[in-house]
Amino acid sequence: MPTDDSVTLWLNQIKVGERAGVRLLLERYFRRLVQLARSRFQGQSGLAGYDEDVALSAFKSLCLGAERGRFPQLADRDDLWRVLAVLTVRKAIDLQRRHRNREVLGEPNLEQLLSDEPPAEMAAEMAEDYERLLGILGDGELRSVALWKVERYTNQEIAQKLGCVERSVERKLQRIRILWAEAVAE
Repeated sequence: MPTDDSVTLWLNQIKVGERAGVRLLLERYFRRLVQLARSRFQGQSGLAGYDEDVALSAFKSLCLGAERGRFPQLADRDDLWRVLAVLTVRKAIDLQRRHRNREVLGEPNLEQLLSDEPPAEMAAEMAEDYERLLGILGDGELRSVALWKVERYTNQEIAQKLGCVERSVERKLQRIRILWAEAVAE
């Protein structure tokens, strides 16, 4: 049985592009990810059997993201499970939305696929989600930071706007991620 130190070692290998830890981490976490995805699909027809696809997709996103430095807070097994759980739940929710939109709108035609605009129902749902996530932040400064990131401001530019150092912006972004991850997990 691998120790918790092994998980940290495997994570560090993935972060530097070594593939040795990928298989070992997948073996350790795959079943749990499948169960998590499956729990999101209970009672929904048409989604049975997608749990493993969602789990694999979440794991792939973790590996590619870690290698690209997308998860700087990823340091140990606890961080790993939190990130994997959030990725899995988000991917399950995305799949549920696509499935629901297909049921409501039918299969998309060529014009819809090539359009820059999402269907009206999807746009309305996205706007509601956007407002809900911003509302969760409560604090005006956190909302501003989130909006500036959506507008593609860099952390340095946001720090200048707020009159603080970049590390303060990074802490605010981490707080936003935590709040949103908790909201998505619920």
